[in-house]
Amino acid sequence: MLVKRLWLLPVLCLGLMGCAQSPGERPFLLKNLAKSDIDLVADAHVEEVTRLAHELTIKLYQRNPRELRKGPPGMTLERRLALLFDRPRFITHSELDYRYGVDAIPLVFDPDFDGDRVFALMVGIGGMLHASYNYRHEFYLLNEIDQQKLYDSARNLEIIVWRLSNRKNPQGELFLLTNGWDEQGVANLSFERLFGKLIAHQDMMARIVSDKTNRTINKTVFSLATTALFPI
Repeated sequence: MLVKRLWLLPVLCLGLMGCAQSPGERPFLLKNLAKSDIDLVADAHVEEVTRLAHELTIKLYQRNPRELRKGPPGMTLERRLALLFDRPRFITHSELDYRYGVDAIPLVFDPDFDGDRVFALMVGIGGMLHASYNYRHEFYLLNEIDQQKLYDSARNLEIIVWRLSNRKNPQGELFLLTNGWDEQGVANLSFERLFGKLIAHQDMMARIVSDKTNRTINKTVFSLATTALFPI
């Protein structure tokens, strides 16, 4: 009994330390004892890329308000955000023919698709990011991360950005509006900055995992205009 109590003492002390954190500090979580440094870094990256994707979704609907009206009757922005980012993640959507991740992206640039292209794009991007972290929102000691998936997802984002800026429908219009100019002729590059942050986070996480595991990343040369999206 004495040995058992002595074993519990460090855990209790850690719990008390968590309760007594200084103002502004993040509370100690017992589950973090089962996490390595790279697990904590991965958690932070997942949290940040999800936040950026959430912000990107809102901006896309603000720039393309007609797309929300193409969804099911009564669809709202709040409902779209819930479908995209709630946990557990929804990965089947009948309005997209049950496509998810990279498989949903072609719908955005399909002239015959009459659904919500913003939703298709973000199911594609969000699902791809989800897949790059092995469909996990949180990591522990025995969970692995594939540096190649992270790297390839960043390249896919570059390809998607190129397509959004260059591919047009039969009427000569972009399928979705992103960057543009205001009435004073000032460029609005907020979309470019958001995509740039997403790409940077994926590349940085790929490098961290590669360095930690001593596994190389296959950095193939490709063309933004002609390369198909990499499977994740």
